[in-house]
Amino acid sequence: MNPLHMKWRALIFLAVVFLNCRLSVAAADEPTLSKEQIKQFLLNAKVVSSHESSKGITHPPRLTLSDGTVTHDGSFQSIDEHKQMAQLGIGTEMNFVDSYKYNLAAYALAELLGVEDLLPVYVERKWKGTTGSLSWWLPVKMDEVERHKQKLTAPDADAWNSQMYRVRVFDQLVSDSDPNLTNVVIGENWKIWRVDFTRAFRQNKEVKAPKDLVRCDRQLLEKLKTLDASALTEKTKHYLTKDEVKAVMARRDHIVAQFQKMIAEKGENEVLY
Repeated sequence: MNPLHMKWRALIFLAVVFLNCRLSVAAADEPTLSKEQIKQFLLNAKVVSSHESSKGITHPPRLTLSDGTVTHDGSFQSIDEHKQMAQLGIGTEMNFVDSYKYNLAAYALAELLGVEDLLPVYVERKWKGTTGSLSWWLPVKMDEVERHKQKLTAPDADAWNSQMYRVRVFDQLVSDSDPNLTNVVIGENWKIWRVDFTRAFRQNKEVKAPKDLVRCDRQLLEKLKTLDASALTEKTKHYLTKDEVKAVMARRDHIVAQFQKMIAEKGENEVLY
């Protein structure tokens, strides 16, 4: 083997080693922690830097946290606005609330229903003397607005639809007055998350868009059926009023009734998956 060929082989080997190291570092940037470990990290890790996020109306701060071993970002929302009347793009809303507490209530509800993987982990934390919700920064590739602009479709339509059906059921349950496509974000392998619930938990007792209830995860429907008002009250006692809990339970009743009616008409396999 001539010296020039040996030199090229050595250079190629070094390039491959360097690339693998870079990929390993990139993978390490997204630590693999359990839900409880993420909660403890968000609650206790030191905030080492912050900057304003470009997303959302209020541009919530993006915090970088470190516990000495793991360094990761989080989104901090401290808005807690209450108005008798607010003029919004969708019209006038009475008894308007825009509150970080609803992020925490949404995550608590998702845990009760076993669908917390649809949301980032949220905890309540104080930063710079202000209390708010702090959520784990997600490895997002795009949101639904960007996906539509680029006219992209998931390679596995069934897996995508299964995720979206759960998102739609949850959306109808929490009754968000500001549902928009920027709050549905997409990560690797077309994993979907639903984020930002500060304008959810309105007091309407009927679902706003029953047409969105097309199919339902079997386990989610069973969890909905057994959702207990006292358990929900206890888990969200610092975040939801009694009337807001009653509204959630009333919407739950409508959702369950609609799916049971659809099952009777179409058959279980056409409705549940």
